[in-house]
Amino acid sequence: MSTDRPRPAVDHRAPGGARYEQAVPGFGTVTIRPLDPAGDAAVVHRWVDDERARFWGMVGRTREQVRETYEFVDSLDTHHAYLALRDGEPAGLFQTYLPEHDPLGAHYPVQDGDLGIHLLIAPADGPPRPGHTRDLVNVFLAFVLADPHVRRIVAEPDVRNEKSVARLLRSGFETGPQLDLAEKRAQLVHLTRERAESRAGAAG
Repeated sequence: MSTDRPRPAVDHRAPGGARYEQAVPGFGTVTIRPLDPAGDAAVVHRWVDDERARFWGMVGRTREQVRETYEFVDSLDTHHAYLALRDGEPAGLFQTYLPEHDPLGAHYPVQDGDLGIHLLIAPADGPPRPGHTRDLVNVFLAFVLADPHVRRIVAEPDVRNEKSVARLLRSGFETGPQLDLAEKRAQLVHLTRERAESRAGAAG
């Protein structure tokens, strides 16, 4: 995997978004850019309204409701949504948030430098390719950790979403406690910068 640093620098504490691009050998060029609530509503609606994305919590929403949801996210300084593209084609939806400004922050001891994430990998076009999800997740984690303020990444998938939990553990996350949130029982997982960098160094 390329180790090129992102351009421009990422700061998840600031409004607006950042753009990140990374070439992954054997996979393609992955670009992460801020989500356009109106321009991307059709593709995002197609993903989140699919039964496979039921844990995203938006099955049954209209395209207009999806647009409105992400317009609200776009209005916040503490939560950001991004579209991932593989060789220019939409491939995933990623979100970041500051846990101390999110309901999650009331359920676990937030540490300085924590950044929360949500990720939804779109179905791959064409025949299944081994490593498709892994490569997208690895680029997203590199994007998040390009922000020097981030010391630890946290996620809280639904405990019933065993595939998501397993995917995060394969990416180096460690399990924390299960949490009773308003809409789900969640499995808290976390990945420290030190652990992520150690794993990247071993892989390289």
